[in-house]
Amino acid sequence: MDWQFLRTELHTYDIPLLTLGGAVITVSSVIKLLVLGALLYLLAGRFSRWTLGRLLRHTAMQAGQREAVTGLVHYVVLVVGAVVILQNAGINLTAFAVVASALGVGVGFGLQNIISNFISGLIIMLERPIEVGDRIELAGVEGVVHAIGARRTTVVTNDRIAILVPNQRFITDNVTNYVYLDRTIRLRVPVSVAQGADVRQVEQLLLQAAAAEPQVQKQPAPEVVLTSLGGAALGFELLVWYDGQACSKQQVLSRLYFAIGSLLQGSDIRSA
Repeated sequence: MDWQFLRTELHTYDIPLLTLGGAVITVSSVIKLLVLGALLYLLAGRFSRWTLGRLLRHTAMQAGQREAVTGLVHYVVLVVGAVVILQNAGINLTAFAVVASALGVGVGFGLQNIISNFISGLIIMLERPIEVGDRIELAGVEGVVHAIGARRTTVVTNDRIAILVPNQRFITDNVTNYVYLDRTIRLRVPVSVAQGADVRQVEQLLLQAAAAEPQVQKQPAPEVVLTSLGGAALGFELLVWYDGQACSKQQVLSRLYFAIGSLLQGSDIRSA
């Protein structure tokens, strides 16, 4: 490549546009800044992927921690590279302080949510209250965490619908993480039958329904609790344990209700 020719061509675009921090911004300098900025963006992406793929996978870090470090590396490379490019272009960065102070109030309000979501994303990836693959429930929506980004988290529901949730929701709202402590969680299945039914027979039918459901774990063993004895109906609760990562609460609950309904219909016990 003829660098002298390229340099000559660039000089033909030395048309002054504005003066910033003592440096004259020309058309050629803008072109160079755009090219270097694009190269910096590609370099930061490749370097962060290399950090995740080559270095961090051989450490004892969990997936969430590796993603957090990779995100930090990506933004550090972008910031440092941008400073180096601007300084080499002869732009005094202190000049931006005047612009920042003039636009600080308006931009601050506009970027408030963006910065809040970004910081919340770093907190999520470092503290790991949720991780990729966790089954969670937020604002009545249950799903599996698909990806945790810098500003938002992707949750895929049981209907295969992706919901993009701002990260600050996981910091400020109540979030149910079904597998935070253990994958095995307990499900309470309330059942009401007509007064006068044989309570022991109801207990056996409920345990039979639990034993026939493959999602219900054998250990800890299912159990039946009698919750109410008076009134127009008898109240029971079937307590079962299932893998909260493998399926949703709604799926297990529906299967058990189908099985219980069939068993009650085949006996002389009426549901209430």
